[in-house]
Amino acid sequence: MGDLTGRAFLVTGANTGIGLATARALAERGGRVTVACRSPEKGTAAVAGIVAATGNQAVRFLRLDLADLDSVRAAAADFLARDEPLDVLVNNAGIAGRRGLTADGFELMFGVNHLGHFAFTLALLDRIRQSAERGGGARIVIVSSDAHYQARGVDFAQVRRRTRAITGMPEYAVSKLCNVLFAQELARRLTGAGVTSYALHPGVVASDIWRRVPWPVRPLLTRRMLTVEQGARTSLYCATAPELAGQSGRFYDDCAAREPSPVATPDLAGRLWEQSEEWTSA
Repeated sequence: MGDLTGRAFLVTGANTGIGLATARALAERGGRVTVACRSPEKGTAAVAGIVAATGNQAVRFLRLDLADLDSVRAAAADFLARDEPLDVLVNNAGIAGRRGLTADGFELMFGVNHLGHFAFTLALLDRIRQSAERGGGARIVIVSSDAHYQARGVDFAQVRRRTRAITGMPEYAVSKLCNVLFAQELARRLTGAGVTSYALHPGVVASDIWRRVPWPVRPLLTRRMLTVEQGARTSLYCATAPELAGQSGRFYDDCAAREPSPVATPDLAGRLWEQSEEWTSA
């Protein structure tokens, strides 16, 4: 990654797992890092751990609950009030295998994995553009999954209803498809603005996403998975690699471009953007 001194990063879900590994690696190389997550206790503990491990004092906490659009707006307003640049936004936070509704009545995984991040990104977009104008460009990195290949499309009525599947995996696949579509549409709408976007599959990682799997099944399930440090590699690559400066809207896996699902079309991406914009308007 090289020296990141003078670059400002915000990582959602950075209190644990891949997000924490990503934030720590950025701080190690001198980046100014904002750790965004729901729990102040866990967030401040993560900040303290990163500072202790890296010696970088430029690490801050931001409270963000992606399941509540009021919290998303408040978090964005809080960050903007700090009058700091934002060179790279890493939309890392996510949930899997959980059922329910968000505070605003959306299917839980769609609401957290896509819609909360959509609202947060758009609220910060002017600041990201301004940071790009300082020189060096700006980036929006979205952690998706190869699970998006399993989704056949986006049912815009179903995402307004409680999770149907017992495992939640069909809904998870839809939310990850939305991540890919969002990155593609960002690339189209930000052409010429100096801001690039990327979606990625981090690999199958032994992270806290599996914490609801009961013992002793959990260690058997996760023992051959990637570590969180290995899982963060592609996020870090998309966030910092100089050779990606001219690329935008693509899907990456193991630090290499990969063709996304054929379902991820410009028409669907445009419709998702318009519907998401309508749903998240205050």
